[in-house]
Amino acid sequence: MADKELIIYTDGSSRGNPGPGGYGAILRWGTVEKELSGGFRKTTNNRMELMAVIAALEELKKENLKVVIYSDSQYVVKAYMEGWLKNWMRTGFKGGKKNRDLWTRFDALSKKHQLKFVWVKGHADNPYNNRCDELATSAADERNLPADTGYEMQAE
Repeated sequence: MADKELIIYTDGSSRGNPGPGGYGAILRWGTVEKELSGGFRKTTNNRMELMAVIAALEELKKENLKVVIYSDSQYVVKAYMEGWLKNWMRTGFKGGKKNRDLWTRFDALSKKHQLKFVWVKGHADNPYNNRCDELATSAADERNLPADTGYEMQAE
């Protein structure tokens, strides 16, 4: 049981980019599944892709889990797997790198687990990724969405 992996599928969406946005995630531990979603009134697709991962990791009660995250966002996958995030953190996000607030939040969460990212083609034949897309777009379409203060402060 100790070697069991937690599987997470994620997706993010933004209507207009920037515009209303949402994220969706599915956490799978054996036969147990949990769906998560949320939205914001004005944000970007990259922020929602990353927010999906953050929301999923924030759900985890235990630490030092083996976690495999499936995402169709090359931005998120490459930032972690190819070391972009380490460089951004080391240089203090110099050069105007965006989404510092979310990347800093993700970085703290990533240190609690053994993470592996797998890129999946979006809108393809993966039913879990497709369901995450449904969750994300539905969340983006909700009324009275809260502010993505990190984005709105960054955009000013």
